[in-house]
Amino acid sequence: MNTLTQNDFSVRLDGTARATERLLDHLLSTEPLPGEIARPARLLDAMRYAMLGGGKRLRPHLVVETARLFGVEGDGPLRAGAAVECIHGYSLVHDDMPAMDDDALRRGKPTVHKAYDDATAILAGDALQTLAFDILADEATHPDPTVRIDLTLALARASGLGGMVGGQMLDLEAEGRFTAEGRPMPGDETSTLRLQAMKTGAILAASVQMGAIIGQAGVEQRAALARYGVALGQAFQIADDLLDAEGEAATVGKATGKDAAKGKSTLVSLLGADGARARLKSLVSRAEEEMASFGERASVLVETARFVAERQN
Repeated sequence: MNTLTQNDFSVRLDGTARATERLLDHLLSTEPLPGEIARPARLLDAMRYAMLGGGKRLRPHLVVETARLFGVEGDGPLRAGAAVECIHGYSLVHDDMPAMDDDALRRGKPTVHKAYDDATAILAGDALQTLAFDILADEATHPDPTVRIDLTLALARASGLGGMVGGQMLDLEAEGRFTAEGRPMPGDETSTLRLQAMKTGAILAASVQMGAIIGQAGVEQRAALARYGVALGQAFQIADDLLDAEGEAATVGKATGKDAAKGKSTLVSLLGADGARARLKSLVSRAEEEMASFGERASVLVETARFVAERQN
């Protein structure tokens, strides 16, 4: 039985968010690291603008709480979570640009290319991506080089050609498919799920996987956590699609209604809002089932799946 209260969960989520904020503030300080020559002020300012002062820090939360399943806490999981957050941040900076999703608003404030300029936004994203792997390669993240290599590989595979970046390419290819009458062309569920699993789900699943790596989980434990991560990623995307279809920009913190305007195939467009909600409920149940073998100590991860499904921004 899950005895975790909503307040308990909020305390854990907010605690990791605050700790991640402090760590990112430190990692993005003006002092060059050994091997660095200088940190250009405008570039650093843009990186800090992109990364500080906003967001639920869901991905670091997943790393930290998965590692905690195996009794591992402290700087290591938090640093690994910060590395994932840098990848997530870089992807948002680039995705918001005119050549991609062309967004002017992110988390209720101007996007990086609006607040600075396109060139600075590109470089800020590039620098955040490399910073992520700098963090993972550092002994401060874990003393065992094998663990650091496994963390690096997991994040690289999830964020690159066969993961997030590849999913963004598929997303761009899928835009603008309208019939002669101007209605969006129907997509198919298989290709839509693959696109979403790559673009959004891969990084969320990798966050869970990285927590398991730090916790040195067993084979069966990793398999259950992997299935949990996949279900969570799908749930997150459906909730996001429902927010885009039905949410208000002021609440969501970014423009809404974009998927329909661009003719994107989502599970909302394929299944309808009610069908998408039913699928979302099923995914949350699947995530809960995968955590059953861990007992009460997985209560935070169980509540995380519910939180992802019910979020309003």
